Amino acid sequence: MKRDNESSVSEFLLLGLPIRPEQQGVYYALFLVMYLSTVLGNLLIILLIRLDSRLHTPMYFFLSHLAFSDVSLSSVTVPKMLMNMQTRSQTISYAGCICQEFFFLLCGGLDSFLLTSMAYDRYVAICHPLTYTTVMSQSLCYLLVIVSWVLSFAIALVHTLLLARLSFLRDNTLHHFFCDLSALLKLSSSDTTVNELVILTVGTVVITLPFICILVSYGHIGATILRSPSIKGICKALSTCGSHLSVVSLYYGAIIALYFFPSSNNSNDKDVIVSVMYSLVTPMLNPFIYSLRNRDMKGALRNIFNRKTFPV
Repeated sequence: MKRDNESSVSEFLLLGLPIRPEQQGVYYALFLVMYLSTVLGNLLIILLIRLDSRLHTPMYFFLSHLAFSDVSLSSVTVPKMLMNMQTRSQTISYAGCICQEFFFLLCGGLDSFLLTSMAYDRYVAICHPLTYTTVMSQSLCYLLVIVSWVLSFAIALVHTLLLARLSFLRDNTLHHFFCDLSALLKLSSSDTTVNELVILTVGTVVITLPFICILVSYGHIGATILRSPSIKGICKALSTCGSHLSVVSLYYGAIIALYFFPSSNNSNDKDVIVSVMYSLVTPMLNPFIYSLRNRDMKGALRNIFNRKTFPV
């Protein structure tokens, strides 16, 4: 069903986070600090990988794209949320809502595919170390990133086009802080059967299959470690996989909590809180996880500071 421009809504009302009005100032300051930390931390990771030649490896190549995706994911939703909290204006135009949903889906899908590529990289590094440089060639790394971008773009475009064909006649109030796809479908006065079917199908491609691939990769890694158990081997595996496992746990933990464990009461509030987790908290924590648990990143940061302190 196509939109009827005479009767369809021209803007949506974002109710925002389930917090009291008197607490708006405190949460605004908190989320502003978190967003700035997300942007600065991920940009620092990109800068370090760019400047330090020792980080020009497949793992850090994927990490730089993941950092860029995390910055973009937070920037799609958080600035609008902060502006609404500051100005007490809760409206977003129809076009702005559609655009926000497209870029949110694009960055969310990209995160999933990049985490899967990083898991494959760790699998090859630990299970097939002798052929690592041959298998994880530069051409394969570029191919994996390009495929991730193309698939994410195509999936986001399909969802957006299907969303744009719906009519919104009855209500324009979204119980969310951004234009969430499921919240928009609940408001639509059109038949959303096709949209829901595509969500189920695409969700398998974007979430379920990558998650299974990550589990299989780490299953092989665990089996390889157990075949020759040693303290040195376990420590090496933890140092190379620990950061990635932490990020995967945060990312898929939030998604599983949102989609696989629905709550009967206050479901809207739960959805909003979990959305804050994977759109703001997880992208903010990723730089800290990779920098604090990674000797290469800490070494690169130390070199940058030494270069600034003692220029040649």
